[in-house]
Amino acid sequence: MKTAIILHGMSDSKEEYDGNEAGHHWIPWLSNELGTQGYVVYTPEMPEPYEPHYENWCRVFEQFILDEETLLIGHSCGGGFLVRYLSEKDIKVGKVILVAPWLDPDKDHCPKFFEFTIKRNLVAFTSGVTVFVSKDDDSDILESVKKIQAECDDIQVQEFTDKGHFTLDAMGTREFPELLEVVLKQ
Repeated sequence: MKTAIILHGMSDSKEEYDGNEAGHHWIPWLSNELGTQGYVVYTPEMPEPYEPHYENWCRVFEQFILDEETLLIGHSCGGGFLVRYLSEKDIKVGKVILVAPWLDPDKDHCPKFFEFTIKRNLVAFTSGVTVFVSKDDDSDILESVKKIQAECDDIQVQEFTDKGHFTLDAMGTREFPELLEVVLKQ
């Protein structure tokens, strides 16, 4: 069975957190599109996204079965989480897509969340890893992408100039056809 797990990013603060990070931006649209393609789609609400703790995110994430047919998509902190999780586990999964992955390079938001070493051959445990990045995103995202590219072999990069952090505000739409195209590409 084809499954997809889509992980949201980090909320700016507890006060701004509305209890539905997974319902923001392009995630609902992509979930619907993948459903029409025969995927069972999960968009878990990760605990305390305003102050994420790796172990707590693992507890939620590990409720899902991961295998070579599992598509993993992570936005921002969710993408950084996937890089760490897959670097620390010896499991095989399907495609992995990291949208504006964030690794907190300045270690000023959640430094313990990203205390790990990126697995050089991480891609070998997947059906391919693609990173989506926009040159007009924040410098810490651009630094995170550079680190992933430098420390991990065979990463594919889709680069944009005008999508910011791939949020509704930056993109002006909930639709993300470029992402869907990469997902569905054989």
